Amino acid sequence: MLSKDALAHLQDAAILWGVGSSTADDVIAAACDCLVAGIDSPTLRILAGISAVKGSESDELRRWLEDALAELSLTYYREGSREGEEEALRIMARRLLAGTITPRGLTSWAYRFITWDGTPMAAELIGLDNTYEFVEAVISDGQEYPAAAAAKVDADVIAEARALVGDTAAKNA
Repeated sequence: MLSKDALAHLQDAAILWGVGSSTADDVIAAACDCLVAGIDSPTLRILAGISAVKGSESDELRRWLEDALAELSLTYYREGSREGEEEALRIMARRLLAGTITPRGLTSWAYRFITWDGTPMAAELIGLDNTYEFVEAVISDGQEYPAAAAAKVDADVIAEARALVGDTAAKNA
């Protein structure tokens, strides 16, 4: 793994952990990947060495994560912060656009980890998750529902993901 990729992976893991979407183990593994890629700092070594003992790893992570990220010139987002939620949305939107998750996967992720109480940036995706629920309910009820309806929801999710990451093509869609 290239050092630039390792740093990006650590940043993303930390952000997703902050919204409850990844585990402390994911962040610890990303810290280890940084060391393997030749990135080093005193607090990064501590972070990579955190024991994955269930129940205590998150406490240790909370203790060292902010300093480790600062030493690497990465951004720390406090757990549950609005800024962290917005960055997590952008990470997941990029994953959709890269083809590593589905449109339905993005909306259900937003519904589960951001919720209606989170950043207003997630509102459109959460609403589209409800639309998927409606489409699925109609289909499971045995009613005819045009296949184009689900494709339209997918297209709306992709357009929203593009808007979240600032893709200019989203403005023209």
